[in-house]
Amino acid sequence: MTVFEEESGPFLEIAKNFMDALLNVQRNEASRMILKAVDEGMDIKDIYIHVFESSQHEIGRLWQTNKITVAQEHFCTAATQMIMSQLYPYIFRTDNNGHRLVAACAAGEMHEMGVRMVADIFEMEGWDTYYLGANTPNDSITQTIIDLKPDIVALSASIHYNLGAVKDLIKLIRNTPDISNIKIMVGGRPFLLAPELWKKIGADGCPTNAIEALSLADELISSQKQVE
Repeated sequence: MTVFEEESGPFLEIAKNFMDALLNVQRNEASRMILKAVDEGMDIKDIYIHVFESSQHEIGRLWQTNKITVAQEHFCTAATQMIMSQLYPYIFRTDNNGHRLVAACAAGEMHEMGVRMVADIFEMEGWDTYYLGANTPNDSITQTIIDLKPDIVALSASIHYNLGAVKDLIKLIRNTPDISNIKIMVGGRPFLLAPELWKKIGADGCPTNAIEALSLADELISSQKQVE
């Protein structure tokens, strides 16, 4: 079963065509079809979830089943990130809602696409986001949280052997005065494969995609206010 079998309606065709363009090293064509979709009124959040996320999942599946090479997977990811950056003039038009997010990959984690998408989706909803990128040292992430006092921290691990770094980071945050009660959500392939894993490493929740992350963030903020 491919990831695209879960898609339907107006997103199925563009998602498939977008991925095919990337796999055929047609980055400019992939960019053109996305910008055309935006000009025709397609919501950017839908493009992120139903085109970028779906195609990345399918490309990952193709790589894991040895249907494409790691070089092809890297090209598709880099090209998608470039196209995402072309949409930033549209993304950064939203009025700020007063909430703040720090998003990062823990030390050793190089796969940043998922958490970057989360940060972008939050930005579209008016959040003040601070995306720290891949392989960020845990001490640096912790210091950023101390300095910025975000409402939510989003952490990502796509490879199972990076889970230890995420667990260590959460423990470090919980043991640091002033930020010990901050709400932390985690995401990435290991958490999708083991739905209860987020509880074992001390997080407050684990959304399955960026849209679900928004809803979870609202719930966590509300619960925090009730405690206070």
